[in-house]
Amino acid sequence: MSSPIFAWLASALVLAGALVSLLGAVGVLRLPDSYSRMHAASKTGVLGAVLVLLGVAVASNAEVALEVLLGVLVLLATAPLAAHVLSRSAYHEGIRPHLGRLGDALRREKPPR
Repeated sequence: MSSPIFAWLASALVLAGALVSLLGAVGVLRLPDSYSRMHAASKTGVLGAVLVLLGVAVASNAEVALEVLLGVLVLLATAPLAAHVLSRSAYHEGIRPHLGRLGDALRREKPPR
């Protein structure tokens, strides 16, 4: 890190990541059902972690920054898949979502004859 601008940018990224993660924690506490909570936790958790890791990448040398970027790619690839698998298995175990106007798209109803 050769410039004070990089120090400020790294600090801003880490702070933004912490605030996004805090917002996700509030969402987990406030949302009505497990599917909404899982959505808040997975989306804001990933975004917060990515921002913090990018702050680390900006504050470090090129070798560490490359490893951090690889970690970001792995996180972006695996977190949505994990949330999807968890929500599908919860649905198949009988935990039903809080339904809105659109209804339940996963419910298999018999086709009309």
